[in-house]
Amino acid sequence: MQTTSTSPQTLSFAAHASLLDALPNPLLAIDRTSRIVYANASAEDFFKASAAMLARLKIEDVIPPTSPLHELLSKTRDSLQSFNEYGVYAGTPRTGGERLVDVQSANVHDAPGLVILTIHPRSVAQKLDQQLSQRTGIRAVTGLASTLAHEIKNPLSGIRGAAQLLAPGLASSDRELAELIQSEADRIRDLVDEMEVFSDDRPVRRAPVNIHEVLEHVKQVARLGFAGEVRIIENYDPSLPNVAGERGKLIQLFLNLVKNAAEALRDREGGEILLATAYRPGVRLALPGSNEKVALPLEVMVQDNGPGIPERLRPYLFDPFVSTKLNGKGLGLAVVAKIVRDHGGIVECDVASRNTTFRILLPMDRNHEAQGNPT
Repeated sequence: MQTTSTSPQTLSFAAHASLLDALPNPLLAIDRTSRIVYANASAEDFFKASAAMLARLKIEDVIPPTSPLHELLSKTRDSLQSFNEYGVYAGTPRTGGERLVDVQSANVHDAPGLVILTIHPRSVAQKLDQQLSQRTGIRAVTGLASTLAHEIKNPLSGIRGAAQLLAPGLASSDRELAELIQSEADRIRDLVDEMEVFSDDRPVRRAPVNIHEVLEHVKQVARLGFAGEVRIIENYDPSLPNVAGERGKLIQLFLNLVKNAAEALRDREGGEILLATAYRPGVRLALPGSNEKVALPLEVMVQDNGPGIPERLRPYLFDPFVSTKLNGKGLGLAVVAKIVRDHGGIVECDVASRNTTFRILLPMDRNHEAQGNPT
């Protein structure tokens, strides 16, 4: 283990280097100027850089400037207290990529301005627990959707038909009421139709899908419609293998995410949506209806620079009927969670200080056929 400096602060760390290197979690010491003055062996492994290299960097060079960790460091220095931050992303592409972590910060009391940052990478078990919670909500709405379809649509059709037959023989004022009944019946029917997607338990018709062609289709639909005033940026890995999935459902999945992002940017100057793909080592999950386990190395990211998601809603984001919009039905992200689940994937949401990021991990096609440049 190399020390990062010859300052008294670093020398004190060096005296305990063997103990600090034995810690299983990455540990950084950061001074008042945001410079990294010490990194243990786990930190070297986490950031894919030696201690000597990290010594030439500031903390914003290894953790994105938009990360809430920077605010956490300032708060720790100012208050002289310890803090925790859960479910944030740390790392950059050159240091091994962003990973979901929990973080603890603490002051070094005999070295004013020096903060110890301990990083706890999220385990696969924690990610799976989050997905299971989403699936529980989806199963609940599946039963509700099936009940609504059978118990509401048939009598609703009779109510609408009766109002339509009565309307011609009514006075003008009464005819308006009959037309209102028809309009409201149509609105309820449309809502039930939207929910029927949850009762579709047919297995995904898997085939090799070029995810960049899917994203290009989504981008064109967005530009011609709901995202005409928003800048859409692409950052694709051109060598990404094909996804094992159903093209139509994947289009619906990313249309919902891009539409949500565009609505978050409505009337917001400088609104941007980033579509990105990358190859990441993935966890292994069993496919629905099968005991076979597959890796999920294909990452697709949809990010916007909108106002973010209220903290109180974040734990329930993928639950049905949860919405940040005034007149929203709260079904869009529940549909996203169902489609990802049906594909045997994982969806995560990260809300930084100025960005909302949805990450989807998907299985790749068994043939592992490499794609050409994205369209």
